[in-house]
Amino acid sequence: MRRLSRLDTSPFARLWWSIDRPALGVLFLIIVIGGVVLMAAGPTAALRKNIGSEFHFPLRQLLFMGPSLMIMTVVALSTPLQARRLGVVVFLGALALMIFLLLFGTEVNGAKRWLYLGGMSLQPSEFAKPGFVIAAAWMMAEGARDPKFPGGAIAIGIYGFFALLLLLQPDFGQWALITAVWAVMFFVAGWSWLWIGLLGAAGMGALTAGYYLSDHVAARVDGFFNPDGTETYQVDRAMETIANGGLIGRGDAPPVKAMLPDAHTDFIFAVAGEEFGFLLALLIIMLFAIFTARIMAVAAGLKSVFAQCAATGLAAIIGFQAIINIGVSLRALPAKGMTLPFISYGGSSLLATGLTVGLIFALTRTHQGVFRRKDIMP
Repeated sequence: MRRLSRLDTSPFARLWWSIDRPALGVLFLIIVIGGVVLMAAGPTAALRKNIGSEFHFPLRQLLFMGPSLMIMTVVALSTPLQARRLGVVVFLGALALMIFLLLFGTEVNGAKRWLYLGGMSLQPSEFAKPGFVIAAAWMMAEGARDPKFPGGAIAIGIYGFFALLLLLQPDFGQWALITAVWAVMFFVAGWSWLWIGLLGAAGMGALTAGYYLSDHVAARVDGFFNPDGTETYQVDRAMETIANGGLIGRGDAPPVKAMLPDAHTDFIFAVAGEEFGFLLALLIIMLFAIFTARIMAVAAGLKSVFAQCAATGLAAIIGFQAIINIGVSLRALPAKGMTLPFISYGGSSLLATGLTVGLIFALTRTHQGVFRRKDIMP
């Protein structure tokens, strides 16, 4: 096999020498662990859903993994200017699909989130998240560059419209996620603590309104504060599943994961804890923390305000999503359906995560051989 040389000008070689390899190595470990854990969770999930093939979910995940990695690689080859354009186009397209679903979509479990195409389903809001970060970061950067330009106000408007669509679906979990990401971006952009405080107050107000206006949200919150109630079945089984794993896995002990709904998606962290023990569960937490912190550290050294805000926001999507998924499994947060990036089963989530990571690498890698300043610092 030919070794890559720094004199090699092929796209793959340029990507290899310019990408942040420590973050890439951590990402590779997360993907490998995800495949192993899904192999453990998939057969049980297939049995619960009366699917003939016990490897149905791992094989379908593998089917989506290829396109996800391809998207990540192609997008990572982009310049920051190209990444910005792509992110805005994806955001606008995803918003259009979200509006279409609200008007003409099929309601499933009280929500209109999924676009059904033949035998496949797509969740547009998953793709809107990285696009939202790119669009908001662009406006924040323009506002920082030219004080006369109302970049901050436009960013607030972008957030408000996206948040409204999420709340109308309704999807309070995704709304909480993008609100937290937006707050991080505002902090990086240099906005005052007053604005961040107002954002936090508005978020608490929206959560309070959701509690009183949505029976579903109220049931989840009440179940969190009253763990002896009837709304905590999944979380209770998740805790039992994790406890059954002990330090290094359950060994010959009977599995508890068979009683855990969504063991291959929202509660796959619990399966990792049961099958491979506390040590692997801790490793998963550490890998997500290291990946997020590494990207944010690299972003802090970038000269472009846009690249700083966008890379930080994209990394925050990965980090906060992992926190929510793991926090629910550990009963540290109210129950909310949220996938664990690159580990949970889900085509939309996997493809959108590939796009998110591709944008991260496009913004943080060194761009040798590009001489136009606007390509590097849009």
